[in-house]
Amino acid sequence: MADNSKDFKLQIISPDRIFFDGETDMIEVKTTEGEMGILKHHIPLTAILTPGILRIKNGSEERIAALHDGFIEILGDRVTILAESCEWPDEIDLNRAKEAKLRAERRLKGAEGNINEARAEMALRRSLLRIEVVEKYHK
Repeated sequence: MADNSKDFKLQIISPDRIFFDGETDMIEVKTTEGEMGILKHHIPLTAILTPGILRIKNGSEERIAALHDGFIEILGDRVTILAESCEWPDEIDLNRAKEAKLRAERRLKGAEGNINEARAEMALRRSLLRIEVVEKYHK
């Protein structure tokens, strides 16, 4: 019997929790190679994720999260994401994200060899992502 369902199993695991475990019909993530949309029966693939907006779609319903680094494994009807961290918009403290942005910008402006520039740039990207997710998608 043919499987006519559009849904596939999605599991998102971070070090501190199982962020999402359920069925969905499409997800969108940002990888080192660019943005990727995934439907059921996608070719098997493993990719490196970069900080970006995660979209989980079920029909007309869409859930948004901030996804910070990780890996994705796609196996036809099952997708697993191992994320460094992942946050729903209502879990993000906007004031804290704005403060982190300012700290990272100050570190980068004063970069004279005594700071880890890559780490400061990553902190800036994370804070900008958090701010975007809250300001655009928090209801």
